[in-house]
Amino acid sequence: EHEDTALLPEGQNYGVAAADETQCPSVSVSRTNPAKRNCLVVAVLCFGNLINFIDWFIVPGILLDIQKYFGLSDGKTGLLQTVFTLCYMLAAPIFGYLGDRYNRKVILGAGLFFWSGVTLGSSFITESHYRIFVLSRGLVGIGSASYSTIAPTIIADLFEEGKRTTVLSIFYIFIPVGSGCGYLLAAGMAKCTGDWHWAFRVTPCMGGLALLLLILLIPHRIQRKTAAHRALSISGTILEADEKPDVHRTAKTTWCQDVGSLVKNCSFVCSTLGLTAMAFVTGALGMWMPLFLYRAQVVQGIVPPCLQGSCNSSNSLIFGGITIGTGILGIIAGAEAARRLRKRNNKADPLICATSMFISALCLYIALMVAQTNILSTFIFIAFGELFLSVNWAVVTDILLYVVTPRRQSTAIALQILVSHLLGDAGSPYLIGLLSNALQARNTPSLQWSFRSMQYSFVTCAFVGVFGGGFFLLTSFYIEEDRKEAQR
Repeated sequence: EHEDTALLPEGQNYGVAAADETQCPSVSVSRTNPAKRNCLVVAVLCFGNLINFIDWFIVPGILLDIQKYFGLSDGKTGLLQTVFTLCYMLAAPIFGYLGDRYNRKVILGAGLFFWSGVTLGSSFITESHYRIFVLSRGLVGIGSASYSTIAPTIIADLFEEGKRTTVLSIFYIFIPVGSGCGYLLAAGMAKCTGDWHWAFRVTPCMGGLALLLLILLIPHRIQRKTAAHRALSISGTILEADEKPDVHRTAKTTWCQDVGSLVKNCSFVCSTLGLTAMAFVTGALGMWMPLFLYRAQVVQGIVPPCLQGSCNSSNSLIFGGITIGTGILGIIAGAEAARRLRKRNNKADPLICATSMFISALCLYIALMVAQTNILSTFIFIAFGELFLSVNWAVVTDILLYVVTPRRQSTAIALQILVSHLLGDAGSPYLIGLLSNALQARNTPSLQWSFRSMQYSFVTCAFVGVFGGGFFLLTSFYIEEDRKEAQR
């Protein structure tokens, strides 16, 4: 019987082995020093997440150089990030399916190796091969999807609910940190070398190190927990062998059954739509904000227009620093607020997300309106807008993890990635670029209208942010019932 269970995919062999703890390798490994092992696993996953988002935001960090190098309009420039995100979101359900059924360490390693190799290859593309450069961004998105889909589920299996939010917060801090470092790395390398291609040659080295650490430090099999296992570990109840949850039986559901169950989960659906609004805003900000700030400074006469040579990278450096600082503060503040307020209100998580979305939308709108007259005020309000957006990252993921039964979590995360990117940041960079092109075409070409077209296009993001807050409010009406259902 033990030999048969060893042949099952990762995580499906402990329905039998749980009856005898000595037969389960993952349990025996964790019992040696579980705290140390779990910390090492989280550290490796965080390092990989850092590289993931550095690669994601290298292009926005040197957008003006790339636009000039390939001779692109705003619409074609926005297409770069849109192709990346489209491939990312389309690959996510595939990796979600695989992550729920097969060895997650192997999938993570393969994805990391793939996207690092493609990133390195894209650094040798010349100006006559724009389409190949676009294709390379799409392939990087496919590799990134494997990581973002599966890594959070490993953390969910290593930590119980009390510690999970804290650990997820640490993991998600590397979204804004990685994003900000992407701007800093790209702008810094372009400035130091005078060639923006060098920005794509640093992270592949980091990816090689991350792959080595993943192979050496992450266990080959990490036990998956069902809702029943988590509830038992929290309550301290010990069951006899024949009373243990039959994971092997309950895990046999088709992908269509999993999706059907998730669609009926109102908390999952509403929070996903709220996250979609977040993704729309962050995608547009991440792609276009440094260029928007540059155009505002040109209109004010602070900097001259970039006509030849390497363009001014100070806005990317400043925006990258803002992204890192506000991201760290926002995620920590969101996790701490959720931890404290949950004790008083079971609906605290979606209410925190809704409030932060409303405030962020207001700050973004003010930043856009003052950009032409006061660039310092623009930076300040952008910082507050990003701060309140960052509050939601870990909280939204934690909502998913306790309203969805664990055996469907990789699929749920994959679907959330698919929807939030399909309707969010897959289209927002391209949409902002198209709107900017349309507004410029209707007016006499000038530096003033180059700025105003981007300003008016960006107002769309403020309204989308308000809709996102509304969806998080709807989540609060269903979250208690859906949480109880997931536990059952």
